[in-house]
Amino acid sequence: MGCALDSSNAIAGVGTIFHRWDDVSSWVELAEINSISGPSMSRETIDVTSLSSTGGFKEFIAGFRDGGTVNLTMNFTRATFSIIYADFEDDSPHFYEIVLPDDVNTSFEFCGLVTECPLDIPTDDKITVSVTIKISGRVAMNSGGSAAPSS
Repeated sequence: MGCALDSSNAIAGVGTIFHRWDDVSSWVELAEINSISGPSMSRETIDVTSLSSTGGFKEFIAGFRDGGTVNLTMNFTRATFSIIYADFEDDSPHFYEIVLPDDVNTSFEFCGLVTECPLDIPTDDKITVSVTIKISGRVAMNSGGSAAPSS
């Protein structure tokens, strides 16, 4: 008989998929992703403290949101690197999607520009690519994954 967790609903990252929209009609899975970090969303604040502010504390209001970046580490394959490199060379943003392996296939869809794609070629390990994608606009959280991107 196995042991079961009584209180955790955590999920492992194994089975997470990273897609790129082919700009026509379907999502294309980028192969051999080792890790995904992000989206690293943040929000600016605007200091509105004045001499009439009470209590001796600074006051803030909400500013712009920033979708942040998504960082990928992946094994080098010519096919996947060709897609990423073409996006790096293109001045137009592209749609990307992260699909989690939870029970509703939570997905994070965003539009972004590839800003970095350096190769790491060690003497005693696999060749990898570390990709940075700067998000332009909103990150949409959906269920079900793999629908056409929402503009």
